[in-house]
Amino acid sequence: MNFTDFTTPHGKKVNKEAFIHLVQISRTDKKISKEELELLHKEGRKFGLTDPEIDNLMHAQRGHHYVPPYSLDEKFEHLYLVAQMILADEVVKESEMKMIRKFAIEAGFAYDKIDDLIELLIDGVKKDLDEEKLFTGFKKKLF
Repeated sequence: MNFTDFTTPHGKKVNKEAFIHLVQISRTDKKISKEELELLHKEGRKFGLTDPEIDNLMHAQRGHHYVPPYSLDEKFEHLYLVAQMILADEVVKESEMKMIRKFAIEAGFAYDKIDDLIELLIDGVKKDLDEEKLFTGFKKKLF
């Protein structure tokens, strides 16, 4: 199965790179916490996956390389989901911060704006702010 070309039961093609990134973030500290596992299953179900399919994909995607989306809003959404995963266990680890920084660089965000972007995302997720409001704030602040 090509993970990026999944088709839902309703015939809609879905790109699931964001889910793979969540799996990668959850593995950065070598242990997936209960909170991280719950978030992975919640996000996987949004794509129409069953719990056994989610578990299989989590084990199969170990060496997957990040392929960022093209549009700015999709790039931001991916990083927002990564920030949610980082904070799922309420502990921000250095390895997780390195991973989100790597994703931001590979997604093509300006290097001099990445720290501000990550701070905005982490603070926004901590405060449970809506992704769209954060994205609007991001565009105003950083562009």
